[in-house]
Amino acid sequence: MSRRTPRLPSWLPVDPYIMALIGTVVLAALLPASGAAADVAGGASTGAVAFLFFLYGARLSTAEAVEGLKHWRLHLTVLACTFVAFPLLGLASRGLVPYVLTPQLQSGLLFLCLVPSTIQSSIAFTSIARGNVPAAICAGSFSSIAGIFVTPLLAAALLGNSGGGFSADALLKIGVQLLLPFLAGQLLRRWIGGFLTRHKKVLGLVDRGSILLVVYTAFSEGMVAGIWHQVTPARLGALLAVEAVLLAVMLALSWYGAKRLGFGREDRIAIQFAGSKKSLASGLPMASVLFGAQASLAVLPLMLFHQMQLMVCAVIAKRRARDPLEDTSGSAASREAAPVG
Repeated sequence: MSRRTPRLPSWLPVDPYIMALIGTVVLAALLPASGAAADVAGGASTGAVAFLFFLYGARLSTAEAVEGLKHWRLHLTVLACTFVAFPLLGLASRGLVPYVLTPQLQSGLLFLCLVPSTIQSSIAFTSIARGNVPAAICAGSFSSIAGIFVTPLLAAALLGNSGGGFSADALLKIGVQLLLPFLAGQLLRRWIGGFLTRHKKVLGLVDRGSILLVVYTAFSEGMVAGIWHQVTPARLGALLAVEAVLLAVMLALSWYGAKRLGFGREDRIAIQFAGSKKSLASGLPMASVLFGAQASLAVLPLMLFHQMQLMVCAVIAKRRARDPLEDTSGSAASREAAPVG
């Protein structure tokens, strides 16, 4: 009798990239970069962050962004979820210190709440659920662009010294490492956009490899500084429970709040998936700039939340896909085309 290899349920996606991130953390724990090696890794990480944001700028189609502005109510709703509702919940989590979360984990949780939304997974889940995919594309893009400006400013205002000591010098460093490469990518897009499109898969690997380098550098610094002695299994369990509540609140708020604002089913799906998610790709490089040696603890809540949102949103997307077809008639486009009276 043959034995079948056990498999994870199809609704429980374990992102291979998360496994690579975990492997990178383990490597940093066993073989942290120190001394001259740390200087080399730090310089390479700085260059990798700048290159990442250069690619973000070069890939963004200005024409598509302008076209997407036509659905401005939806985009403002997503931005409000990402940069207003999330940060308010993050601030409320200060009441959990020190009984549930340590100050360092709470700072990381608050930073998670300031990060922009995702693009790829929001589009994928919106498509599976038969939602407004063009709106999800534009909403994720607008959130990523806004995050380059808004996330550092919110971090400076809300995190204060817990974020590694924000100052005018720190904000200048953010502008040089994040904003200038992004703008350079936008300026050069007309000449290199075709090349990036043709080599999208290879550059995707470069993206992810760069982020792995950032993670290795951040966690190496944390190991050398000894900050991981501050985290216990009980604290990690508490962090997971808090993040589960945070995700549940944002999923409900984005879904039912969009209904109260008069959006139809397809738009509500796009708002829910774009408004309840946080970008690992944007958050990790930003944390390396904002937190310095404390970045390893700062990005831990984001890494955990990223995998949690993938698993939960996969379940929701597949359930939304089974909604009766007539429920889709309430979309914004349908309402506009419907006769009055």
